[in-house]
Amino acid sequence: MALTDDPRVLAPAVPRGRSCALDFEGSPVRAFGGESVAVALWAAGVRTLARSPKFHRPRGAFCFEGHCASCLLRIDGRPNVRACMTPIRADLRCERQNSFPSAEVDLLAAADWMFPEQMNHHTLLTGNRVANRLLISLVRQMGGSGTLPDSPPPTGSVPPVRDEIVDVCIVGAGPAGLTAAGIIARLAPRAQLLLVDEQAEPGGSWLAEPKGFALATTAADDATSAGVRILQRAAVIGFFSEDGAESDLRADAIRGTLAVITSDGLVRVMARRILYATGAYDQNLPFHDNDRPGVISARACGRLAFRHGVQPGRRVAIVGPTTYGDRLAAGLVSAGIRADRVCRVGPRGDRLVAARGATTLRGLILASDAGREFRIAADVIAVAATPAPASELPRQHGAEVVLDEDLGGFVALTDDRYQTKAARVYCCGDVTGYVGPMAAAQAGAAAAVHVAHSLDHT
Repeated sequence: MALTDDPRVLAPAVPRGRSCALDFEGSPVRAFGGESVAVALWAAGVRTLARSPKFHRPRGAFCFEGHCASCLLRIDGRPNVRACMTPIRADLRCERQNSFPSAEVDLLAAADWMFPEQMNHHTLLTGNRVANRLLISLVRQMGGSGTLPDSPPPTGSVPPVRDEIVDVCIVGAGPAGLTAAGIIARLAPRAQLLLVDEQAEPGGSWLAEPKGFALATTAADDATSAGVRILQRAAVIGFFSEDGAESDLRADAIRGTLAVITSDGLVRVMARRILYATGAYDQNLPFHDNDRPGVISARACGRLAFRHGVQPGRRVAIVGPTTYGDRLAAGLVSAGIRADRVCRVGPRGDRLVAARGATTLRGLILASDAGREFRIAADVIAVAATPAPASELPRQHGAEVVLDEDLGGFVALTDDRYQTKAARVYCCGDVTGYVGPMAAAQAGAAAAVHVAHSLDHT
């Protein structure tokens, strides 16, 4: 595989960080500060990043947000590291894993041909007990992913644990969370606000829009100038109702803590109010070979083009029912990329049958109502399916969650004040049902008023 010499072919959406080169399987790959390893490799033309555990089918990055398991690499000797969540640096070394002799040509992929329906190693038995043990061991090893580092990590002190006691904790720095944080800070100027987000930079779904980075930057600057502390690369892993330093809290505080994992250790957040603006996860559509490298979410395609200035592909086919696909198509066409907008909207729309190609994507196959199949050439399929609300944390907190397929999946229910069934817990934006970035920002502004009025600082 030859890496491209100059991977940046679009005008950058924003000024980039310092240029450097990371080591990918012994070859230098050009990258820029602010990018992840997955973005740098995509820009260099690397599509196949991994192989599936059982059938060794090729895998490539899909969401670029850490919400799927398709971009696991061995990075600096550690196996199964998410490339899309790893920031680049000059001395970084990464390689693909779980393949023989290489990820692009993997002989172990014969398992996909031998067992097209299913492979259950518990049923692959012979009449000999010794042979059974050897066979099961071999199959389990083939189905594994990565190997442990050659040497154990250096021993050190236990990562520190610190407490944060605030008035309002906002989870999610997308359009809803950023907008809400700035308004709450201005309506309740003496309140202590903490905004936590798992991504490297604030913005969320705004960063997938043609002019979204400017909106995200403005909203983040407004929030920080009003006194909001933003904690990036901070993943909230759960709410624990039995934990918390209650003696340090006010009478109207939420009893319990949010556990937040950061690069510096564990943060236990105790708050009087919690506002979940956790957004929604990118989803795929059901069609044959929808797991092939080159099939990515539409919002990931937008972030590549509009946030990082990376050409997603030479010809992009956008499939799915959401209106974001139209905005993505218009933005790509204005950047000089041919974008074939293919809608899958119902009985009268063309039905997506399959992706074409094996390790290299060549296009897609559609079927009309009359049953006639036709093909479209493409090297990228951008899936604009309805994102699924990230409602796990509100559900764990006691909020009522119901299934609404039209809104993307399990949505968190709120009243007209954006308050959930759980006392002093609020939700806004796509977590209550996918609405898109602009409507999410409006919901964040409305929810902020009710959260601020519930505090005695107002």
